[in-house]
Amino acid sequence: MRQHIPNLITLLNVFSGCVAVVFAVLNQLDLAALFVFLGIVFDWFDGLAARLLNVQSELGVQLDSLADMITSGLVPGIVMFQLLGMSTSGGWNLEFSASASESILWLGGNFTPLPFVGFLITLASAYRLAKFNIDENQATSFIGLPTPANALLIVSLPLILIYQQNDVLNDLILNQWFLLGLTLLSAFLLNSKVELFALKFKNWGFKENAFRYIFIIVSLVLLLTMKFLAVPMIVLFYLLGSIIGNISKA
Repeated sequence: MRQHIPNLITLLNVFSGCVAVVFAVLNQLDLAALFVFLGIVFDWFDGLAARLLNVQSELGVQLDSLADMITSGLVPGIVMFQLLGMSTSGGWNLEFSASASESILWLGGNFTPLPFVGFLITLASAYRLAKFNIDENQATSFIGLPTPANALLIVSLPLILIYQQNDVLNDLILNQWFLLGLTLLSAFLLNSKVELFALKFKNWGFKENAFRYIFIIVSLVLLLTMKFLAVPMIVLFYLLGSIIGNISKA
């Protein structure tokens, strides 16, 4: 029975991703972000459970990537689709309606394909997850930005819009050039050659996990002081910290 526990947790990730897809399509992006977060929590716990119970399996590896494809691949692509649509159709709109949805794709009576660029994130996520499954060099670290971290970065944008209430940030996030640049950067980072540390604890000793503990503490402080704006800062800290750590080891 215990060998099925991690897979059941992974399926909770799948369910969370499916719910997030529904809310993202309905443009309820705050609720979509909530279920993405829940899915990522389940994603972390399934691996932890597999290690604690010593029941790692090839099935679990494949199922985990399929779950990530939904929660951390498809959902951020839909979120970026919605944001790019709003950047071309007059601004932020929390309410789903047929007319609002139509205005995303039809600007001045002409069809605009721009929002579909957001699905580059989904394509890049699929490619990264496929590479991860056949790469034996990512057991203790990651090569490229992990899809859950990238998903948190993307879904944090509507949360900043809704809850930060900052005109400068709102104008930046709904700027189509910023969104296009972030989409391309996201796709690049997902499949880059940058080595990034993993939050996988083989033991709880401070010496072996010093940077992991520092990262967690800094992340908590940022979340408490900057709310949802902390998420992009945490991802940036994750990238820079990993790069500096790689240089120091060289």
